Amino acid sequence: MTILQRLDFLSRLCLPVGLTLVLVLLSVTPLHAPGFTAISPMLVLASLHYWAIYRPQVMPIYLVFVIGLFEDILTGGPSGLNALIYLVSYGLVAGQRRFLLARSFGIVWWGFMILAAAVEGFRWIVISALGGLVVDPMPGLFSYFASVAIYPVLTLLFAATHRLLPQPNEGVA
Repeated sequence: MTILQRLDFLSRLCLPVGLTLVLVLLSVTPLHAPGFTAISPMLVLASLHYWAIYRPQVMPIYLVFVIGLFEDILTGGPSGLNALIYLVSYGLVAGQRRFLLARSFGIVWWGFMILAAAVEGFRWIVISALGGLVVDPMPGLFSYFASVAIYPVLTLLFAATHRLLPQPNEGVA
């Protein structure tokens, strides 16, 4: 391979992580809408869910941890909370990869619905416990429904990105 072919190969290999980092930035970008940050969809979770099923080798676990820490730093939330949530979520989905690969989009979407509900519930419990009071669950419910609603659209973006990735049998010689 020439140097340009190697650069092309490596840049295409970095697309899923780069796209996920863009989603982190998009999810923390202030839109000047009151309360939107609390109800924004879980874009990063959707990305991790997709890549854990369809190409886990392009999203190694240590990068999942770094992405979670990066989001924690940007949001100013409890340090390590998103990192923990993303690691556990990614591991759970990757553990069900064989089952989900052979299923229709509806089943994969249903799996995301369950995962997103568990994540939002866990986040609500942790934030309530850390704050010492019961936090209003409504923003979390709105975030959940927004995440479930946007997942099919995000999947189109992920699938288009997936087509740009090098094939597993392709490699740098």
